[in-house]
This record gives sequence, C-alpha cells and structure tokens, in this order.
Amino acid sequence: MSHTRSPEQTIPPDRTVRLLDTTLRDGEQAPGVSLSPDEKVEIARALERADVSVIEAGSACTGAGERRAISRVTDLELDARVTSFCRGLQSDVDLALECDVDGVHIVVPASDRHVEGKVGTSRENNLATTAELVEYATAHDLWVEVIGEDGSRADLDYLEAVAETALDAGADRFCFADTVGYTGPERTAEAVSRLADRGPVSAHTHDDLGLGVANALAAVSAGADLVHCTVNGLGERAGNVALEEVAIALSHVYDVETLALEELYDLAQIVSRATGVQLPPNKAVIGENAFTHESGIHTDGTLKDDRMYEPYAPETVGRERRLALGKHTGRAGVAATLDEHDVAADDEEIAEIADRVTELGDRGRRVTDADLLAIAEDVTGDDRERVVELLDLTATSGGAVPTASIRLEVDGEERVASGTGSGPVDAAVSAVREALGSMADAELESYHVDAVTGGTDAVVTVEVTMVRNDRSVTVARSEADITRASVESMVDALDRLLAADRRPLEPADD
Repeated sequence: MSHTRSPEQTIPPDRTVRLLDTTLRDGEQAPGVSLSPDEKVEIARALERADVSVIEAGSACTGAGERRAISRVTDLELDARVTSFCRGLQSDVDLALECDVDGVHIVVPASDRHVEGKVGTSRENNLATTAELVEYATAHDLWVEVIGEDGSRADLDYLEAVAETALDAGADRFCFADTVGYTGPERTAEAVSRLADRGPVSAHTHDDLGLGVANALAAVSAGADLVHCTVNGLGERAGNVALEEVAIALSHVYDVETLALEELYDLAQIVSRATGVQLPPNKAVIGENAFTHESGIHTDGTLKDDRMYEPYAPETVGRERRLALGKHTGRAGVAATLDEHDVAADDEEIAEIADRVTELGDRGRRVTDADLLAIAEDVTGDDRERVVELLDLTATSGGAVPTASIRLEVDGEERVASGTGSGPVDAAVSAVREALGSMADAELESYHVDAVTGGTDAVVTVEVTMVRNDRSVTVARSEADITRASVESMVDALDRLLAADRRPLEPADD
C-alpha cells in the first residue's frame, strides 16, 4: 500500500506490531466521559470487529460497578486479550482476578518524581515491590505487562533496572510510558532501544505536545511491538495517541498492518456517540473534512483522479468521499453534485449556478444540497411540485410527556398525526414519521444545531442530513424555535428524497 517508502525508513514492512486499545480505561478518564456497562460492551465488540489485539477494559480497583462492566466484556469471550489496569498493589490484582481478565497492566513509578514524590518510597524498595507484584500475578496465570510510569522523565539507567526486574520476575513485557506527553521522538527512541535489549517493549504515548503519533512511530522504530492507543485520541488532558492515526500511519507509510482499517470510521462513530465527545471536523482519518472537497481546483482534480488530493482512498478506513458546496466550489463540483441528484443542466446553466453558489458562500452561508437544488430549479426553470410540505406544527413540553401534532400535505393529500418523545423535537419527528407512513423510511444520518444568536430574539440553525435508498441530502433551516427549525429541515430533506424517487406514497400506517 505504501507509496512513500524510502531506504532510510527504519520500520520494515515485515515487522509485527500490535495495538492495545485503552479507550475503556485511559480514554474514559477524559473529563466528562463515563461509560455504562452496555456502552463498554458495544465498544469492545467494535474493537473486536477491527481486530484490535488487546483491550484494556478498565480499572478493576475503581469500584463494584467498574468490575461488573469489565466482567461483561470478559463474558463476550473475544479473540482479543482483555485486561485490567492495576496500581502497584496486590489487592488491585485480586480485584482484576474477580473479573476473569486475561491479563493485567501493573503500573509502577519509574521517575524519581514519582518514586519519591508520589509513592514516597525508594528506588530499591520500588524494585522489590515490582518483583513481588509480578510474581504474584504470574502465579495466578495472568498475562502481565509492567508500565514504568513517567518513563520519559526517568533516569534511563534506572528505567532499565525497573524493566529488567519486571521481566526477570516473569512479566511478559515492559511498557515505556510518556505519561504526561513530555518528550519527543529522539528521547523515545533512545529509551525504547535500550529497553528492547532487555525484552518485549510496549509504548504508551500522550499528545500534549502534538507528538503522540511521532513518539509511537519512534518507539516502533526502536523496537516496540505493541502500542497503547485510544479511539479518537480520547484521554486525560490533550488525550492519548489516536488508534486510527497510528494504524493508518503504519499501514500507509510502512506497509505494517495492525488491524482492519475499514472498521475505523464505524468504530470512531460508536465511541463518539457513547462518550458524547464530537469528532473535530479536521481530525485525521475520522474527521468530517478528511475526505471532503470544496475548493474548485481540488474538486476538479479529484474528479479527474481520485488520488490527486487524497493520500489514500477513503474506503480504506470505511469512509466515502464528499464534495462540499461553498464559496470555493467550482463548476466541476456543482456539476458533480447535480449529477448525484439526477438534475440535468447545460454548461451555461452550470456556470450560472456555480456563480450563485459562490455568492451565497460569500455571504457567510453554509451551502447545502437543498440550496443548490433550489438555485438549479430557478436557473433551469424546472419548477417541481413538492411531495411533502409542512402546513402546521404544534409542540408542547410542559407536561410529563412532551407531545407534538403536525399537519402535512403529501402528494396533495392532507395528513394529520401526533407523537410523543423525550423532548419536543423528538415528539415532532415522531409525528412526522407517523404522518408519512412506512414509505418515509429515511435515516437521519446527522443532526447539528449551529449559529445560535444571543438575546431574546435568538435564532438557531438546524442542519440535517438524511439518507434514503443510498441517496443523501443536507438541509439547513434557521428559526427562533428549534423544534420548527428541526421539523422544517427534516420535512424539506424528505421532500427532496421522495421527489427523487417519484414513487407514489403508501397510505399512512394506522
């Protein structure tokens, strides 16, 4: 796969490198993130589909609820090794054993700052405790990894001594931990190289300096064969190194395959939903903009050659290419988007449509599919009849159960329906689906609330993307009422999708 290999590269394609995912432990330590047992199970199953080698399911010492969650994961009988994080305490190992995990990660201090300042012990006592803990864990048939906490700030001679002590006591591997994202790739390579001479080495890097991936690759180059990651780079402070970024970097640059790349985007979405942490649009691999093109030059080039402005095909990581509309959109982008919606226009009309899209973008507007199609209808003179139109909407949320009633005109027929939900928007959406019946089987792919103005006359913009029969459309509406903005955008999106099929609607379900 690699098109960038050079003789100077230090990670050969025949290297075996595995990934350890700690989203369920270190990722959950990100501020505001708390995963339920069901969410941990869902993420663990997604990690298994992605062929992740090791899943750190949590810290058994956290409490009874955490142990129940870890046990739920171990009960799945995954192919991946399932582990628990342990402090340097025998009781933590005992609690991990209660969860029937395959292995443990025993964290011990490596830097003097942690040995003396945090734990309050001596170097010698720390070595003795490490050996005792490893011997205890291995005696209970556990796979054992010892993590040298704050290893990037440790005296390297002492760090080697901690690793040697752990491995001599029976540990399966030792982990170099850049616990606070303190160091760079040169120091990482030096430390890991020395540790690799002692035995199997892992790397645990954070992204406080934006060097998480660089340090992980430096560690692999120096001999590490297991990298700790989290999905979407979740974690304390600036987060851990992102699993998806390490996986694609090793694959694309070095031809080293670690997992099923095509599962990465689905995995990212699952974790984002479960944690409530939205994906930054410019995030590598899994951000919305990673395979989105608006610039006319880029769009034109991509349409001619899909490798023109992309490092690798979006399908590699389970994505699809998207052409965005805006002030930079050129004729090629407009023509391609119209073609996706089966709208015919000649060269002169496309030029005028592109000019109007640019004008709309110049006013600071995000240009949606619906905007483009409305402009195209005006330019081409193709006045279409609406399939679905909103006539009236009433929503209340003052009672115990939010309710909504809606009146639609569907192919000239008036339909009235009501619905309930967790809030007025949810209730109104239920009413729309009830009114349209089974033919309105569109999926709400995304729902964003943007551009809330201040003051008592605040206006909110709701943007939705809906998908039906492999066709998608994005619509945005601005209103003072979020419920009305939501319903109008959804109804307009459904109208566009249904009009594209031009199939008669079935009667609404009773």
